[in-house]
Amino acid sequence: MIELKNIYFTYNKKSGKNFCLNNISTKIREGDFITLLGPNGSGKSTLLKILSGYFKPESGTIKFNSKSYQDIPVKSLSKEIAVVSQKNISIFPFSIHEIVMMGRTPYLNMFGVEDSEDRKIVNEALKIMEIYHLKDKGINEVSGGEAQRAFIARALAQRPKYLLLDEPNAHLDVHHQFAIFDLLKDLNDKENITVVAVSHDLNLSLRYSKKAILLDDGKIAAEGLPTEILTGKNIDSVFKVSSDFVLTKSGSKTIIVNSTSI
Repeated sequence: MIELKNIYFTYNKKSGKNFCLNNISTKIREGDFITLLGPNGSGKSTLLKILSGYFKPESGTIKFNSKSYQDIPVKSLSKEIAVVSQKNISIFPFSIHEIVMMGRTPYLNMFGVEDSEDRKIVNEALKIMEIYHLKDKGINEVSGGEAQRAFIARALAQRPKYLLLDEPNAHLDVHHQFAIFDLLKDLNDKENITVVAVSHDLNLSLRYSKKAILLDDGKIAAEGLPTEILTGKNIDSVFKVSSDFVLTKSGSKTIIVNSTSI
């Protein structure tokens, strides 16, 4: 379990930003599928970076299995938590296989040479993400959806218990958005990998996540089951838009956001 208690974080004042996360307390349990929701600038990506250990809070505590992040070596934490950033751009023409092999870095020997076990795990990750047939292609030669799968495969090659993703569906068409979230759900259900994903899509949260955390201006506005916290009142208050709910043929809810600001 990852536990955050009374987290306070602010950007360096020299940067000109005055945003802060204020009094963030929550628990992420093994097997969770959590979406972090909220408008731009609400603190979603910042919170994800704190969960990954990339940002250190100014006050409060963050623990992994009751042990403070500060007491866990970076290499050890990298074997437990993997991150897929929002912007994954490679200026070098690495092949997809090479990109995914980078996920084995925490496990390589002192000479940095992979062995047969590393290659086996990388091939498994490529097959899980259904891009094994593209392994020799350059990362800049494939589509955005295929590249996103490669970076998720790189994270899987770390063999993590927790997978943190910053807008994994950004810049993808509707088909590939569902395809990525279908794969994440399979990882959560079949591999018991805990997923925490930043998203702007309320309906994807309703459909896939077991828990949602709604952020507003650096604070947790609501958290719990998506069907319970994604109410008209909360959406109106946090996103400043009116919304309606309709039932699909399967009986699930779909959120219709009206264009009129309130």
